[in-house]
Amino acid sequence: MKSLRNMRTITAQEVKKMYPPRPVQSRKYDHGLMLVIGGSEYYTGAPAIAAFAGFRAGLDMVRILAPKRAADIIASFSPVLAAYGLDGSHIEKKDVSFLISRTMAAKEIARGNVSILIGNGLGRDEETQEAIKEYLAAIDLPCVIDADAIYAVAERPEIIVGKPFVFTPHSYEFFELTGKNVHGLPQEEKIELVKQEAARLQTTLLLKSHIDIVSNGSEVILSKTGTPYMTVGGAGDSLAGILGALLARGIAPLEAAAAAAYINGKAGELATKKFKDGLIATDIIEEIPHIIS
Repeated sequence: MKSLRNMRTITAQEVKKMYPPRPVQSRKYDHGLMLVIGGSEYYTGAPAIAAFAGFRAGLDMVRILAPKRAADIIASFSPVLAAYGLDGSHIEKKDVSFLISRTMAAKEIARGNVSILIGNGLGRDEETQEAIKEYLAAIDLPCVIDADAIYAVAERPEIIVGKPFVFTPHSYEFFELTGKNVHGLPQEEKIELVKQEAARLQTTLLLKSHIDIVSNGSEVILSKTGTPYMTVGGAGDSLAGILGALLARGIAPLEAAAAAAYINGKAGELATKKFKDGLIATDIIEEIPHIIS
């Protein structure tokens, strides 16, 4: 098949090269700041999981922007989490100008070593979905679009064209984004479809599956790590946080997405050996340093 050209499987050696020894004179933010926009009245865990994963994947700093109740709960999880509360029970269009200003401030303070993660726990309230679209239309920085934010972009795909964004859908979110059903397709056809849709949308897609498929429309990278025990809630948030960490370190979207899938899957393999059916997302996160070091 045509799509099988320019295809490879990511290796441990490639990932290790993304984590060279740090210079002696390293400063805060040299290794990235991730801005997480997520959370809602009833969903508070997802942004925190992503933030913890980002830290374990090498970030210097994570800032979380969430509705006030969610932000207060998130901040209580750990002293390492900085959460800024927004008025209301969910993010609304009135918050967009503040989100943009905080994003630009993060870019400045981190000297450009910045990434954004949006969608985790945001919910699908109509006002929130409109706010997501308005925000993404206004920014052009490395960004992970996950979970609820994927549904918003499906309505206005033109806002992401040519930007350094990465989408991280599972099969149903892929259907919502593209209108194409990958469930049950043979592997080669699935790869072909992901590549075609990445080319059409002019973005990078990471389709989460038993073999993760990453494409920017011209190249395909597979990640064959992971276990069936990683169906647990929060495993995708961990992946998104790792990806945000790599983007903030200046890794290109295609390579960052493939490496994130590899790291998350390998960490899941280590955690599975200990916990199997009792595995939870934080078990995966605690294994990340063993994969990248």
